[in-house]
Amino acid sequence: MCGIVGFTGARAAAPVLLGGLERLEYRGYDSAGIAVLHGGAIRVEKVSGRIAKLREKTGDGALTPGSAGIGHTRWATHGAPTDLNAHPHLSNDGRFAVVHNGIIENYLELRRELIKDGYVFQSETDTETIVHLLEKYYDGDIKTAVMKTAARLEGSYALGIVCTDTPDALYVVREASPLILGVGVGENYFASDVTALVSHTKNVIYLEDGEFAKLTPDSIMVCDCAGRELKKPISRVTWSVEAAEKGGYEHFMLKEIMEQPAAVKAALAPRIHEGRVQLDGFELSADELRGVGKIIITACGSAYYAGCSGRYAIERLCRVPVQVELASELRYSDPMVDEHTLVLVISQSGETADTIAALKECKARGAKVIGIVNVVGSTIAKLADHVLYTFAGPEIAVATTKGYTTQLTVLYLFALYLAEKLGRIDADSYAALVKELQHLPRKIQQTIDMNWQLPKLASRYSSRSLFFIGRNTDYAVALEGALKMKEISYLHAESYAAGELKHGTIALIEENQPVIAVCCNEALMDKTLSNIVEVKARGAKVKIVSQADDVIFIPRAETVFSAALAVVPLQLLAYYAAKEKGCDIDKPKNLAKSVTVE
Repeated sequence: MCGIVGFTGARAAAPVLLGGLERLEYRGYDSAGIAVLHGGAIRVEKVSGRIAKLREKTGDGALTPGSAGIGHTRWATHGAPTDLNAHPHLSNDGRFAVVHNGIIENYLELRRELIKDGYVFQSETDTETIVHLLEKYYDGDIKTAVMKTAARLEGSYALGIVCTDTPDALYVVREASPLILGVGVGENYFASDVTALVSHTKNVIYLEDGEFAKLTPDSIMVCDCAGRELKKPISRVTWSVEAAEKGGYEHFMLKEIMEQPAAVKAALAPRIHEGRVQLDGFELSADELRGVGKIIITACGSAYYAGCSGRYAIERLCRVPVQVELASELRYSDPMVDEHTLVLVISQSGETADTIAALKECKARGAKVIGIVNVVGSTIAKLADHVLYTFAGPEIAVATTKGYTTQLTVLYLFALYLAEKLGRIDADSYAALVKELQHLPRKIQQTIDMNWQLPKLASRYSSRSLFFIGRNTDYAVALEGALKMKEISYLHAESYAAGELKHGTIALIEENQPVIAVCCNEALMDKTLSNIVEVKARGAKVKIVSQADDVIFIPRAETVFSAALAVVPLQLLAYYAAKEKGCDIDKPKNLAKSVTVE
């Protein structure tokens, strides 16, 4: 959940590192630092707080000369976000500096060992053990020292290392944490995300677990865990740097909400041909699909709530039982999974630690796994038997919006594909639903356009705890709506199945209590309206998404796909409530974008 970046070339390293860290700040933003090689020494500058503070301290990099270096932006795990705990960390002899994304689970054991050997620690972090191990194992061969150090580490790590003995070189190694190499002309880079690289190069190499690389301005050498040199393919990043910039919007989150029509279209367009859903990257035969006894969807956070919505589409269209499980629970639950189970694993980054662990657990029990991810070359994309990309493009705001809607879109496509393969849907219904699915981008745009009043409405609801209610697909939307409100406005928000209100929760309803009722499922509208009347009778102020105080409208749509529309005004409501409160919308407190640690 941190961001790391490295550069070696002929130009000044510090400005490149600072720019890369700014693009990675969504991965962690409570402290930051850089280490640059210059004049036979390593100069380290680090601060608690945002990258802007580091820019000020280094004069936008001008005060930190040198043409090779590493940088880090942190989401604190071990130790408070202080200057001392910020990365990079230096070895006692000043020869090595290290940045680290991940968690070293056996760091206390290593720390005790190193203190006994005479090494002095300056921080509370797990990472500092790494740099002292490097010093301990170094005998003039850096590669051997790095590999020996990596062999002692338990947990997850992507490491960037510099050494004064090789002033133009960077060294990296990864295990269960993302790391990408950027291939330039006369300069090379590494980063934990391509967003830090695309302004300099679109040619990248994805490292695998256990791989080590040495980067100089003119070369990149990659080795496996045994030290054997590898020939790694160079991939091309297809999106532009403009896609990772605000483009005139006040916040990335608002930009990404507004990008949802285009993002959903990008997820649909390559997969619908002549009125039929075709899923490239999904190769199970009809016989194999008929052998599926149940489907498990597993994910964390908003991806889990996308799964909750998608479950209704799959069960309705395919008549196959679907369980939606939190990955953090599934991995420890001794799950009832076998070769007749199909597991859908959802993650925007493809690097979510709990989701990766759940994937591995299910695969070990014989299940077939489909990864639904946005990031090409991510860990989940590599581990899954099949992968369906969401094609959302870069999502920078910590609170996901287009990530959620594109995940949901892929689940809709999967539901239609599977229903046809299993013969569970007639030709006319299939054709009508495919056509309706193709209308989703236009209808999402209509949803945005017709709810211009949301900033004013949000101002009425930005100072109190809120309840979100709904039934069936609407309840799934309510779950995501409440999460969005909590994430970025810091308002207490809870979602409830509307039919459960009278079973205890209605005791919390009092005069002027804000209640957001999602009421887009036509088959259950009368039932939900009855629940709305119940809470209004007790003084609640009700806002309906579809007898209310305020109404938010969405275009009429097939119920099975309505969640993709109903969630959009709830995203906007949370955004404007957070703006009303003056919150840091793109970087909410205590959160990071990619949760790569347990």
